Amino acid sequence: MHILNGSIANNLNPQNWVNNYADYLYKVAFYRVNKVEVAEDLVQDTFLSALKAKDTFNGTASEKTWLTAILKNKIIDYFKKASTKNELLLNESQGNEVELDYFFNYNKMGKWEEAKQPKQWTEAHCSTEKNEFYKILNQCLSKISIKWQGIFKMCLIDEEDAKLVCKEFDISSSNLWVILHRSKLQIRECLEKNWLKL
Repeated sequence: MHILNGSIANNLNPQNWVNNYADYLYKVAFYRVNKVEVAEDLVQDTFLSALKAKDTFNGTASEKTWLTAILKNKIIDYFKKASTKNELLLNESQGNEVELDYFFNYNKMGKWEEAKQPKQWTEAHCSTEKNEFYKILNQCLSKISIKWQGIFKMCLIDEEDAKLVCKEFDISSSNLWVILHRSKLQIRECLEKNWLKL
């Protein structure tokens, strides 16, 4: 890097971004949102935002890392905006989110409903083709709300800190726990119906 007129002249090469990073950024975006058009838009938005912010690039990270960080913020914004369109309180009807009494019988002290108990996973299920599993996992994730998808992926797939997730989605830690618990129940049931039968 060179210092020019008191500012840092960085080594960014915007003219090469599409060739060098578009495929990688698209894979990152698609893995998170599981929608072709949305992933493409997020990558375009990332490049536009990076162009506008290129003077703030200080060179402490690589160009690829910097663009990926911008993309991750765009993904979080996508989940937040998509969720506010149909925002419902946790104690109200959740649309696709089922109530806990679907899984548990509270007349029997909260024990599992017999038909909803977790099934036994065998070694055969765990060693089956990884790509097929992720395809079915994404299908199962698509059955929960957009906001819950974002929270689930950020917490359990990207392994982000829970405090950061709460801050980004403006939820309390107890709401985070409820969302993750209900999401896991639904996704487990969906995987058992669609994955364990393979």
